[in-house]
Amino acid sequence: MIRTLIWLMAGAVLGGIIHILVILTLPMLAKETVWTRIEALEADNRMVVLPRIEPGQPNPLRLDPDLAYAVCQVDLSQGPAYMSGIMPDAFWSVAIFNQAGIVTYSTTNRDGIGQTLELGIFNAAQTRLLAQQQLDIAEGLLVVEAASDKLFVLVRLAPPHQAMRARFEEALANVDCGTRGEPITP
Repeated sequence: MIRTLIWLMAGAVLGGIIHILVILTLPMLAKETVWTRIEALEADNRMVVLPRIEPGQPNPLRLDPDLAYAVCQVDLSQGPAYMSGIMPDAFWSVAIFNQAGIVTYSTTNRDGIGQTLELGIFNAAQTRLLAQQQLDIAEGLLVVEAASDKLFVLVRLAPPHQAMRARFEEALANVDCGTRGEPITP
């Protein structure tokens, strides 16, 4: 009887370990990720306004159909990335994601930024140069240090009425986004 209980316990523990390993490794085996979907949009160093999600249609990025979205992909190994634009007088937010699709930084216009979006994204080496005042940046630039070089930035706008959506999407398209300057390596 005790021998049977030991075998059952060992089987349950081994089954649990295998189950956990499978659950943790499956996402790494996926061929289609958030990063590959963003790459397919060809948003490298430019803002791309995402098409409106129609109710009942496929929504692979799981976006809210009431918001207007734009995405920009940057590689900090090519130099610091900058975003600049004037946003409409409504709620908006900016989120920076790494390649795994994890938010590394986020802010909204309710953080005291107002309508002006002036954001600089730097890696650790570029941030050191900023601290040593070897890089010139504009006054009032919001500086964000990123842990990785390959990132994408998602900007969300909430139009108060759907009649204003086209104007909001135009404002998103006019946001300047991309890397500038010489590559800075550690």
